[in-house]
Amino acid sequence: MDNNKIVEALRSVKDPSSGLDIISQKIVSDLRVSDDVVSFKLSLTENDPKVKQSLHQACVMAIQAIYPNAEVDVHMNTQLKGAQKKGNTLVQVHNIIAVASGKGGVGKSTISLNLASGLKERGYKVGLMDADLYGPSIPKMLGIENQKPQINTVHGKHKLVPIEVDGLYTISIGNIVDPEQAIVLRGPRLGGIIKQFVYDCLWPELDFLIIDLPPGPGDIQLTMVQTLSVTGAVMVTTPQDVAYADALKAANMFSLPNVNVPILGIVENMSWFTPAELPDKKYYLFGSGGGEKLAKYTRSMLLSQIPLVESAGRQADSGNGQFYQIKEMRQPLNQFYDNFLKQLAIRNEMLPPTEKVSIM
Repeated sequence: MDNNKIVEALRSVKDPSSGLDIISQKIVSDLRVSDDVVSFKLSLTENDPKVKQSLHQACVMAIQAIYPNAEVDVHMNTQLKGAQKKGNTLVQVHNIIAVASGKGGVGKSTISLNLASGLKERGYKVGLMDADLYGPSIPKMLGIENQKPQINTVHGKHKLVPIEVDGLYTISIGNIVDPEQAIVLRGPRLGGIIKQFVYDCLWPELDFLIIDLPPGPGDIQLTMVQTLSVTGAVMVTTPQDVAYADALKAANMFSLPNVNVPILGIVENMSWFTPAELPDKKYYLFGSGGGEKLAKYTRSMLLSQIPLVESAGRQADSGNGQFYQIKEMRQPLNQFYDNFLKQLAIRNEMLPPTEKVSIM
């Protein structure tokens, strides 16, 4: 079999993102021909299973049209278009997403973990940085509170290795200090730890790095936007007015002219409660409307409304805070992931690359 003929055959296959052929778009790599076997990689910018299946079939048909006995082996990997290449500290990370709230107790860490784990389940490479230094809860919800990150020496410097949990890479101060130890630090030391999580941590190549921020605007948030080029923020609130009012202040920090981090959307957590014995009932324990008001104010969208489910709390306490398998939460979480990816695609298409913030 002739390599050049195979390349020309693949020119008839269209890139699902641009409509141009996959050769000119340079998404084909590692093309190898051995006996009757043709193998190559396809790097895609979307993760739709139907698109993947159609593309795979088109490649096989194009090659077998000229070599009917060829065995075609196509490896596909998803790589999102990054939005913070300019000035980005973590060049191996394509999209850096901050998950923020105005007040504690709204389930921000739960949303951060479930966004990370949901994207991982959809085939993306995902990291999760627990930047809530005062109340690190990610290790507990992942069942790794007794694990310590390894330390590697690179060119004479000590580097932290993120802990891998079923393909999800994470780092948290909760894995460095004892679980019962109080974190008593002033602003500069808080910022120093966040910088260590960035500069002294061996993050692999990632489609997403999700950053779980502490409540409100403060030292950690400012250090983050000064250290990293943040692609966008997801705001978390509950329906009640007191949560909305505090989330509004946190959202306004991202909207400051010298910060200018796009808000991708709003997640309203604990939107209603449905008892297991009354599956058709919805009890609005914390009122309603907070998520919609915040989305309107920030000119973004309400990504999803996540219900309050009793079994979710027990599951998180037992070390499994990933809720996409819980029946009552499956549809709202899938809606969250779908809308998040759509808003991210719009942001990366319409807005220039994010730059790190200079604050005087």
